[in-house]
Amino acid sequence: MQQHQIVSREQWISARKAHLAREKELTAARERLAEERRALPWVRIDKNYVFDGPDGNLTLGDLFRGRPQLVVQHVMFAPDWEAACKSCSFWADGLDRMVPHLAARDTTTVAISLAPVAKLDAFKKRMGWSFDWVSSGANDFNHDFGVTFSPEQIATGKPMYNFGTTSIYGPELPGISVFCRNEAGEIFHTYSCFARGLDMMNVAYQYLDLTPLGRHEDGLPYPMDWVRLRDQYEPQATKDACCHG
Repeated sequence: MQQHQIVSREQWISARKAHLAREKELTAARERLAEERRALPWVRIDKNYVFDGPDGNLTLGDLFRGRPQLVVQHVMFAPDWEAACKSCSFWADGLDRMVPHLAARDTTTVAISLAPVAKLDAFKKRMGWSFDWVSSGANDFNHDFGVTFSPEQIATGKPMYNFGTTSIYGPELPGISVFCRNEAGEIFHTYSCFARGLDMMNVAYQYLDLTPLGRHEDGLPYPMDWVRLRDQYEPQATKDACCHG
C-alpha cells in the first residue's frame, strides 16, 4: 500500500469535497452517456434463434417472459468444459441478486452459453443461482453476437472482438447484449458491451474501487488471476480482535 498523508479531520473533509466535485463531474458525464446509449439505433432480429432450456426449446422471444426488455449475460462455457469461466461467474454472482429488481422495471435477464443444458443446470445448482440459463449450442447466437470465434477466425490474427477493436484471445469471450420487443412481437438488438465495457456491471469491482488498495491487480499474470469460483476461495486466517494488540 502506498504511503498516505495523515491529516486532521477538517483537512480530510476539504480534500474529500474537492474529490466530490470530480465525482459529480463523472456522474453527469455518465448520465449523458446513458442518454446517448438509449438513443442508439436498433437492429431488427430476423433470424429464428432456438435455445435449449431445462423444459425444452425456447425462441428468443420466449426468453423475454412477457416483458419488453431482455438483458443477456454471455457466459463463457464451452461444450467440453466442466465449469463456466471463473470471471464470467464473478459477474453472474452479482447478476443473480438483481433479477427481481430488473424484472420490476420490465426487464428480464438470462444467461446464454454454448454448453449443453445439463451442464448449465448442474453448475447453476452448484453456484446457487436462480436466473434463467439456456444453451445456444444448436444455433449461431454466440457467433452472431461476437462472443464465440472459430479456429479460422482466431488464425487470422485480426482484431474481431469488441466490434473489431480487440484481438481474439480465445474461442469464448465475455459480453452482455440487450434486446427490446415491441407490441407487434418484433425483436431488436439495442446494445452490446465487451471487455472493459463490462466493468460497470461488476458490483465487487465497484466496491474495491472505493478502498485504499483498490483492485490491487498489478503484478499478477493477468488482472483477474486472483478470481476464483466463489466456492474455491481458500479460507483466510483471521486474528482475534484484541485491545491489547
